[in-house]
Amino acid sequence: MNIGKVAVGVLAGVAVGALIGVLFAPDKGTETRKKIAKKGTDTIDDLKCKVDDLLSSLNDKIDAAKEEASTIYEKGKSKAEDLKRDARSQMS
Repeated sequence: MNIGKVAVGVLAGVAVGALIGVLFAPDKGTETRKKIAKKGTDTIDDLKCKVDDLLSSLNDKIDAAKEEASTIYEKGKSKAEDLKRDARSQMS
């Protein structure tokens, strides 16, 4: 999660820097507005990609954790069955 916050902060900083650079450029107002709109669209697209990557990574980690939990459960179940069998054999 910390990496996500850093990525968002970096992208926000880049967007603000680009916006300031465009505002101080010696272009006409219409050109400046077009550039601002394009930068905004580019930044939103970048953020969407970063969020998608983050969600994909989290889903992969969740799937791996589920698989590991299932494996641990199966091992525990097997161990319990073994202990139960041993207890029954010792009682006989």
